[in-house]
Amino acid sequence: MATPPRLTVIGTGYLGATHAVCMAELGFEVLGLDVLPEKVAQLQSGTVPFFEPGLPELLRKNLDSGRLRFTTSMEEVGEFGDVHFVCVGTPQKQGEYAADLTYVDAAFRALVPHARTGSLLVGKSTVPAGTAERLDAEITAARGDELELAWNPEFLREGFAIEDTLTPDRLVFGVRSARAEEQLRAAIGPVLARPTPVVVTDFATAQLVKVAANAFLATKISFINAMAEVCEATGGDVTLLSKALSYDGRIGGRFLHAGLGFGGGCLPKDIRAFMARAGELGVDQALSFLKEVDAINLRRRARMVEIARQEVGGSFGGMRVAVLGAAFKPNSDDIRDSPALDVAMSIQLQGAAVCVYDPQAMENAKVKCPQLGYRESALEAAKGADLVLHLTEWEQFRQMDPSALSAVVAERRIVDGRNALDPDRWRSAGWTYRALGRP
Repeated sequence: MATPPRLTVIGTGYLGATHAVCMAELGFEVLGLDVLPEKVAQLQSGTVPFFEPGLPELLRKNLDSGRLRFTTSMEEVGEFGDVHFVCVGTPQKQGEYAADLTYVDAAFRALVPHARTGSLLVGKSTVPAGTAERLDAEITAARGDELELAWNPEFLREGFAIEDTLTPDRLVFGVRSARAEEQLRAAIGPVLARPTPVVVTDFATAQLVKVAANAFLATKISFINAMAEVCEATGGDVTLLSKALSYDGRIGGRFLHAGLGFGGGCLPKDIRAFMARAGELGVDQALSFLKEVDAINLRRRARMVEIARQEVGGSFGGMRVAVLGAAFKPNSDDIRDSPALDVAMSIQLQGAAVCVYDPQAMENAKVKCPQLGYRESALEAAKGADLVLHLTEWEQFRQMDPSALSAVVAERRIVDGRNALDPDRWRSAGWTYRALGRP
């Protein structure tokens, strides 16, 4: 039996740390690298710098086993690894739609001089089409045919990242040789032992798969939110409309859930970068529909503020508003482009005193939005509130007892921004209940 390759992971953010831990869990020797010594020290001590269910336990397990460790030395990474996974971020450029490739370029340029001859460099970051081809040319210019590049996009869902890494619904290999494909298969062998579909393709397609998937999901979410706008104008119920549509096998019910819209570090910036790249390629009309997808998503936030203002009599001045949720989605502490915080800040700026509670995202929210008030429980946030807003669909909010909140609020009024609460339950407890796209 061939000796398993030794793996390195460049970048230990959400994607990189998860990938490193999961590859070690599969039995590989893994060395993770980050340029921030404090992050390396934190991971090496067994602490995950973000919230992801199950990851701290797996991190400590694999540190203890000796299969996983972390470093700041690219020289050490180059000497150690047979296959190097580059997992750095590609944020949206300041003031532009395009992706910022600074971290990707820096990672490859730092790695190439130190990588051992014959090793495989694998990009997992979400990048515009053409990035892999450019990097491949740079690698060839520097090292000839000593190194090969592959592109293996990630498809992680926050809150389900371990599951998505260990049991993915598909794998995409962008390669240019049979040898590169063989090396990549060896680097994730235990995953392929399961019936996992593998699509082997060229660089361009491999780069397009992730952004195309995110564009489709964003479109589906914005479609049902557009239907919510129509329902509000006609008196229809978007939850029943969505239910009826979901029985159509051509449509399905996943991501067909109307509410406050999407946020986070992927969908918003990825669809904008996709539009920007299409413009550079001269095919911007092909993706012009994504402008409205983005606009619909942002309109949901403005609509939530408008409904909240209506519920308190037309003005936020002197009002106390409780906001349940700060993360952009449940089972995460990620507040990047969070609709919940966006709404909270808009209401605060219009004169309300806003108190926020989130089970995991409080510390991140305090750093980004120190102007808001924060409390250590939903009950404390709701104390004296004239209005309660449900903006992140954590399970504990779904299960919350309306009568418990009744005892602490000033007025029993709630707006459900996620269409996740039971209207009958709240109304029977004496609450005025409103939601997006429902009577």
